[in-house]
Amino acid sequence: MIDWADVLFVMERKHRDIIRERYIISNQPVVVLEVPDDYQFEDPELIEILRISLADYL
Repeated sequence: MIDWADVLFVMERKHRDIIRERYIISNQPVVVLEVPDDYQFEDPELIEILRISLADYL
């Protein structure tokens, strides 16, 4: 999946670091959204934060 991605989005820097350790990333930019990974799946607050954070990319 990472191979075909134009841009990779992660919530925290530690997620970026894990991806860089585990995968070969050639030219794909990795965007750190600086959103703490403290939310439950489908949390409405998280969804709204992601909508705002990703608006410029969509």
